[in-house]
Amino acid sequence: MSIAMTSKLFRNSVSAAAFAVAAIGGTGSAFATDAVNTGYFGGVAIMGYDTVAYFTEGKAVKGSEEFSYEWLGTPWHFASKEHKEMFMSEPAKYAPQYGGYCAGEVVNGSVTVNVDPEAFKIIDGKLYLVYDEGNAAVFAENAQDVVPKADANWPVVEAKLAVDQPDWNLINHP
Repeated sequence: MSIAMTSKLFRNSVSAAAFAVAAIGGTGSAFATDAVNTGYFGGVAIMGYDTVAYFTEGKAVKGSEEFSYEWLGTPWHFASKEHKEMFMSEPAKYAPQYGGYCAGEVVNGSVTVNVDPEAFKIIDGKLYLVYDEGNAAVFAENAQDVVPKADANWPVVEAKLAVDQPDWNLINHP
């Protein structure tokens, strides 16, 4: 993780904590419902890869705008009408954990937008995206330890994203 990202997350800790406290106190929602990683360009979940294909084909497959579906305020692309319909019927079953952010970084209580759609693991029926294939292998080898840590960290990370999540669509399409 870059020093700039670490610094940014640290600076937002106070804001995130205040946000979480306010939400717990009943004055708002504790967590964003649209914390989906769309990367730096394009504004599409998983950089346009078909999330269902990870489960049905066991590999990363590029989706098509022709088979697009909006969920959590984000477009998702699929390689076929069948995959789109499968996702529409059970999106939480097929969506990557932690909004598609790097699972390895969530273990550390932070995020990186950079994920490699080819670097994935399905563990206990859940999809995890990671920064690169080497780290994906390490993540899977240590799943019994790292998945519970990431699960515990995700609500705090998600709250931080809700406070200071840039709108990539505005940045990339002025």
